[in-house]
Amino acid sequence: MEQVSGALSWTLSRVLWLSGLFERGAARQPRIMEEKALEVYDLIRTIRDPEKPNTLEELEVVTESCVEVQEINEEDYLVIIRFTPTVPHCSLATLIGLCLRVKLQRCLPFKHKLEIYISEGTHSTEEDINKQINDKERVAAAMENPNLREIVEQCVLEPD
Repeated sequence: MEQVSGALSWTLSRVLWLSGLFERGAARQPRIMEEKALEVYDLIRTIRDPEKPNTLEELEVVTESCVEVQEINEEDYLVIIRFTPTVPHCSLATLIGLCLRVKLQRCLPFKHKLEIYISEGTHSTEEDINKQINDKERVAAAMENPNLREIVEQCVLEPD
């Protein structure tokens, strides 16, 4: 009887493990990071383009694959966004990066460090823009400008 019980227990744990319902530490890690990345994507996909009536998702400025989440420690995460402007000379790329930053700073439900970049090779001044949108002082100064703040607010406003 004891052997049957042990075999049944082993079989059940094996079935649960294979189905993904029972995971151990390191095996759970990638799944948690994927879930967090999807959570981030769900927040940014509805941001409106500053010029067009479309969302960043509709314009393919952001996609699920542009979001990466890495664990820094048990409570902190590094969120990396790589967005693609619609054209290589997009004059609003910095504003789009600012919208991404503002929305995530306001809405992410977990502690995070945020890095936002233009996808490599997709903009003529990507290096300069990457510096701007990852500089806390420049971001704070930009958000003090009432005209710029209003544009950002309109872009990050959740659709009804």
